[in-house]
Amino acid sequence: MTKITRLFDFPHYQLEKYNLDAALVTKKDGKWIATSTKEYVDKANAISRALLKMGIHKNDKIALISTTNRTEWNIMDIGILQTGAQNIPIYPTICAEDYEYVLNHSEAIYCFVSDADVLKKVRQVQANTKLKEVYSFDDIEGCKHFSELLELGKDESNQNEVQARKDAVLPTDLATIIYTSGTTGRPKGVMLSHNNITSNALDASDRLPFIDNTQNRILSFLPICHVFERVLIYLYQYAGATIYFAEGIDKIGENAKEVQPNLMSVVPRLLEKVYDKIIAKADDLSGIKKALFFWAVRLGEQWEPYGANGAWYEFQLKIANKLIFSKWREALGGELHTMVSGSAALQTRLTRVFTAAGMQVMQGYGLTETSPVVSVEMYANHHFRVGTVGKPIKNVEVKIAEDGEILVKGPNVMMGYYKDPEKTKEVMTGDYFHTGDKGEIDADGFLKITGRKKEMFKTSGGKYVIPPLLENEMKQSLFIEQIMVVGEGEKMPGAIIQPNFDYIRDWISHKKLDIGTSDAEIATSQVVIDRIQEEINEYNLHFGKWEQIKRFELTPQVWSIDSGHLTPTMKMKRIVIKKMHQDLYDKIYR
Repeated sequence: MTKITRLFDFPHYQLEKYNLDAALVTKKDGKWIATSTKEYVDKANAISRALLKMGIHKNDKIALISTTNRTEWNIMDIGILQTGAQNIPIYPTICAEDYEYVLNHSEAIYCFVSDADVLKKVRQVQANTKLKEVYSFDDIEGCKHFSELLELGKDESNQNEVQARKDAVLPTDLATIIYTSGTTGRPKGVMLSHNNITSNALDASDRLPFIDNTQNRILSFLPICHVFERVLIYLYQYAGATIYFAEGIDKIGENAKEVQPNLMSVVPRLLEKVYDKIIAKADDLSGIKKALFFWAVRLGEQWEPYGANGAWYEFQLKIANKLIFSKWREALGGELHTMVSGSAALQTRLTRVFTAAGMQVMQGYGLTETSPVVSVEMYANHHFRVGTVGKPIKNVEVKIAEDGEILVKGPNVMMGYYKDPEKTKEVMTGDYFHTGDKGEIDADGFLKITGRKKEMFKTSGGKYVIPPLLENEMKQSLFIEQIMVVGEGEKMPGAIIQPNFDYIRDWISHKKLDIGTSDAEIATSQVVIDRIQEEINEYNLHFGKWEQIKRFELTPQVWSIDSGHLTPTMKMKRIVIKKMHQDLYDKIYR
């Protein structure tokens, strides 16, 4: 059996152990097209042979940019890595100027794009880069197609050379450079070795609750250019699961019904949106149906693991599951038993409600620099505690510095930042990586994230405020889509809020209110402002007086990746948002 020490060993291991008829599945022209493990390996070998014929050398860089996850990305990934070259994944949503920066900084010589929109951005900057050629996965006029490499690699006469290249790749060799989406400044290129990522996938594998390796279906939709989803894809291959690639984030519900996944990874923002939609629909119910629905939700919000609430609670939960929560599961295919959540803190209310509804939410913690998994929950063996990110995985050591910062040591810690030894030194103390996050480890070894060092601030009165704690609480309101707590050096905390325009429009209609429904009218309506003030007042009760939101302003702008408010992983660009809404900040404090 193949021993997994390098990333390209994963599909070869799967071929020997499982040999799936459907390893990777992508939808094309309305049909799900399955690629078997053998076809996956054969095509990856063909890509490697083609790349060698094109003159690819060890340590050359090849960029992959795909709007959605797809089979071709994975074939290219393995094909590139087998030659000793490096895969440079790039976020599709960043601007052309950032494409140019990453392509030049990485010195990529070939680029593979998914579609015409991505190609258009690459073409804008191609002349300013070292790119020899651009290929596409979709059929695009005027662009070379990915299949040309498969055709070029059909001749197996140089397969011995491919094997020699593979044999020469060491576990300690560089595998990929992942450019962080960065909330400030230029993205940093995180260098990850084969061992960084393979060790992380293998060490985290025992936390996945697979029922039967031959029956597990995965729905993949988080960007594979991000290390979180990418490592999970390797892990799923190792576990012999069939991976379905969603058509897009807007098609998740539709695809889930078709695929009936058992497991998928999520980010908190997605769960928040799913929950808000469910609640908004329930507002249209009436009578006993509405009463039963909200009884079930209230019950779910009280959920505790391992039957801690007692037999009477568990009996009521069975009824709630049969009458209400079963419909939630049906909306996501009916077979979903686990969601792995990462990237940001998840509201404890959502952990409780979804897990009560029979869809366990396993929260994890990690960073690009740690390949990424540091810790993750697991319901078995009492590795689950609401409000924490579980216990560290095997071979990963976590300690808390004197100032509360989380430090991480293990085989998953990056090789360093590409071409930036100074920045690398800044985040390392010996073998320990400084995460920039603050946390606590309880008596049972569970890790809890309490904030981000750079996000904490002091008011002029010398009191510390941790914005993410306030923001997570306030975002439970259906009236609030996004909220950024501000107030560094000011006398009290304030907030800039993007209202949940869709929900508020329904609320206006339901209440038959005589106010405008455009985004601008909603953001300036005194009726809406007063209603959101009620929400703020309620959530403020959970915090000390010095950290309560005293004043807020509403923005008519929708915060998105395209508008520049959010990173590709949906994190707020705090400095950018403050600059964009300086007028609102000044209204709060001046």
